[in-house]
Amino acid sequence: MAPITWAGFAAGIAILLLTTSSVLGTLVVPRASAPRLTVLITGAVRRSFLLVTDRVEDYRARDRIEALNGPALVIGLLVAWVALVFLSFALLFWPFVPSFAGALQITGSSMFTLGFTVPRGAAPVVLTFLCAMSGLVLVALQIAYLPTLYAAFNRRETLVTMLEFLGGVPAWGPEVLMRHQLIDNDERLGWLYERWTEWAADVSESHTTYPQLLYFRSPNAYRSWVIGLLAVMDAAALQLSLSPISAPASARPLLRMGYVALRELAGTLGIAVDPDPDPADPILLTRAEFDDAVLRLRSVGWVLEREPEDAWRHLHGWRVNYEAAAYGLALWLDAPPAPWSGPRRKGRNEVISPARPSHRVPLEGEKTKLLQAGAKRRAARRAAEHALLAHHGEETETPGS
Repeated sequence: MAPITWAGFAAGIAILLLTTSSVLGTLVVPRASAPRLTVLITGAVRRSFLLVTDRVEDYRARDRIEALNGPALVIGLLVAWVALVFLSFALLFWPFVPSFAGALQITGSSMFTLGFTVPRGAAPVVLTFLCAMSGLVLVALQIAYLPTLYAAFNRRETLVTMLEFLGGVPAWGPEVLMRHQLIDNDERLGWLYERWTEWAADVSESHTTYPQLLYFRSPNAYRSWVIGLLAVMDAAALQLSLSPISAPASARPLLRMGYVALRELAGTLGIAVDPDPDPADPILLTRAEFDDAVLRLRSVGWVLEREPEDAWRHLHGWRVNYEAAAYGLALWLDAPPAPWSGPRRKGRNEVISPARPSHRVPLEGEKTKLLQAGAKRRAARRAAEHALLAHHGEETETPGS
C-alpha cells in the first residue's frame, strides 16, 4: 500500500502545480497567457453549449442559451480549480492517514476550514495549513476577479450600445454612413472613428488578458462587439474608398488599430489568420454586395468622389486586412448574422438587416429646404477641401516640373 500512497503523493504535487499555474495565468498575470488547463476547461464548456445550440435554428433562441456561456465558463473554472486542489491535497494527505477515505475527510475539513478532523504529526499539520490557505486564496482571487471582468465588459458595451442608433442593430457599415448622411451629420464620423480606435485598443488589451470576456454576450440579442467593430471598420473603409478627399484623417488609424485588435483576439481563440495578407488576396465580400451598398448610399445623397470600379479595388485592399479575422470571430462566437459578417455554423445563411427608423421632418417643404441646405453645406466644404489640396500642390511644385 505504501508505494501506491507515495505515488499518489507525487501525482498530488503535479496536479497542484498544474492547477496553480492555471489560476495564476488566468487571474493574476496581467498579460495574454493560455494555461493548458484553462484552455481545456474553456473548450469543454464551449463544446457543451455547441451540442445544444447547433440544434436550434432560431437565432434569438440560440442567443438566450449562449448568453449563459460566459457565466458558465467562470463558474466552471472555479469548480474545476476547487475540485483539482481538493484532489491534489487528498493525494498529499494519503501517505499520512490509514485510508484514502480518511485523506478525503481531512482535506474537506482543512480546505473549507471546518476543523472537524485534527491531523497528527508535523507533515499533516503543515499540509492542513497549506490546504486551508489554498482554498481561501482561490476563492478570494475569484471574487476579486469578477469586478475586473465586469468593469471591462461594461466599458466594451458602452460604445456597442451607442452604435445601435448610429449604425442599426445588428450594425452594418453602409448603414453607419447612410444614417449620418440622412441627418446631415457626416462631419461627426471622424469623432466616431476616434472613439472606436480607443475602444479597439482597450478591448484588445482586456480580452486577450481575460479571454473569458470573449464569451460574454451583449444584453441585446442583435448587438455584438464583433459586429460593431466590423461595421465601423467597414464604414471607414467605404468612406476612404468612395470619398477619399472628404474622409476624416481618423479613419486610417481606426482601420490599423482595428485589424491589429481583431488578429490578436482571433489568435487568442486559436483562429488562424494571415498576419500579412496581400492586397490582391480574395475576400468573401462580393462585388454585387458592394454595388448594392453604393446604390443605397447614392439614394440618400452620398456624394462619390471616386468611381465605383476604382472604389471597389480600394475597399478590397482595405478589407483583406481584417475580413478573415472578423469572420472567424463571428463564426466562433455565433455573432448576430448581420450583412457583410460572413458564414455561420451548420451552413446557416440567415441574414438580419438593420431596421432603420423612419426619417421624418415636420413639413414636406421644410424637408426640401433641409436637404438643399445640407447639400449646399457639403458642396461648400468639399470645394474648400479641393481648393486647399490644389493650393498645397502649387506650393510644393518645383520650378520647371
